[in-house]
Amino acid sequence: MKKSLLSLALLLAGPALAAPVTVYKSPACGCCEDWVAHMRESGFEVNSIDTEHMGAIKARAGVKRELASCHTAHVGGYVIEGHVPAADVKRLLQQQPEVRGLTIPGMPQSAPGMDIPGTPYEVLSFGEQGDTAVFSRYPG
Repeated sequence: MKKSLLSLALLLAGPALAAPVTVYKSPACGCCEDWVAHMRESGFEVNSIDTEHMGAIKARAGVKRELASCHTAHVGGYVIEGHVPAADVKRLLQQQPEVRGLTIPGMPQSAPGMDIPGTPYEVLSFGEQGDTAVFSRYPG
């Protein structure tokens, strides 16, 4: 029921209005602030929450250590870990695959919020059991 209501909301209002983003981040992390700005510039409403308890946030979100990055967000029932491009978040919300969320493990220098071209990276989808698949690739 939840995902079908989200589908209807996306059709009527688009992902930014239907699915606000809540992001948890360290108060000292500048690249996280830059990712928040990237999401806002892409049309998302973002609620940014500073916390010193990122380990607990990631554990509750089901983000395994090998999939972790610097910040953890929630949008439309999905987890977004790290510097995932807004276009991939929009695609996730439109397609609604049966996954837990998206991640870019680590902090690739060319991802949104890092913005230093040259490092190729992959956005991975991940499931409840920790299984992953490539969601998209970026040449850097």
